[in-house]
Amino acid sequence: MSLDVPADLLARAEAGPVDDADFVAVVRDSLPYAWEVISSVATSVDSSGFADNEVPPPSEAERGQLLRALASDSIRGGLERHFGVKLAFQNCHRVAAFTPAAVDSDRYRAFISPRGQLLNQSPELRDC
Repeated sequence: MSLDVPADLLARAEAGPVDDADFVAVVRDSLPYAWEVISSVATSVDSSGFADNEVPPPSEAERGQLLRALASDSIRGGLERHFGVKLAFQNCHRVAAFTPAAVDSDRYRAFISPRGQLLNQSPELRDC
């Protein structure tokens, strides 16, 4: 799944750095399902500094968008900077957002741990 980069932005990127706002706009427009899920969790962070999404994508196309967004260091980093959160990811669809202050929390460490990954498995998720 590729990003739909406007020709003028591609020309600017060929000439030098581009700003996060332009990059994030391309991500938003190219990966609308991923944008919806990530923006929802990022704007729903509770007082403990955490929010997550556990709803599976409606199709493989949407799952692909989410994987594309979170598997790319540049996309993930751009989204984290844009929303001011740290994103964490499990099982092809479980996205969590943590405030910077919560990144050293027990909840964050539990979420990203091998144990957390194993405990979040189910037969219906094994094909993702």
